[in-house]
Amino acid sequence: MNKIKSTLFALVLIITANSLFAQNFKANHNTDDSKIALQGYSAVSYLDLGIAQKGVKEFKVTYDGLNYYFTSSEQKAKFEANRDKYLPQCGGYCAFGVSVGAKFRTDPNKFLVKNGKYYLFLYDLEVDAQQLWLAGNHDELVAKTEANWKKLSKEQ
Repeated sequence: MNKIKSTLFALVLIITANSLFAQNFKANHNTDDSKIALQGYSAVSYLDLGIAQKGVKEFKVTYDGLNYYFTSSEQKAKFEANRDKYLPQCGGYCAFGVSVGAKFRTDPNKFLVKNGKYYLFLYDLEVDAQQLWLAGNHDELVAKTEANWKKLSKEQ
């Protein structure tokens, strides 16, 4: 029961913190003006290695107006061969945030790889969205996230 209460409290905290953390982005990708995807972290490292690893400019690919960085020419080639496979879920926004209908910035070190996809999460001193996700039912959260992302990604 305490776990449910703490999860509900955290969920309420996320929703009420919307004005502080949520982005009113019209974009479908979680980037700033630099147009660097994933804050420079390698999409291939997330999915294939299960680690958060900074890429470098030397191994950059521009796709859909965003710059993706990789750690090696091999990673760059993997991404170029199958771009859709390596794109983050929810455009790189916090998966838990999207599951409750909001776009939140993410901490690139907070992520989950499951069923050939990777999900990024918000983390700050008040909210660890990855832990909230792990405390819930993955399949149910994915279903909510996918349904909400269809709506949120159309807001342009």
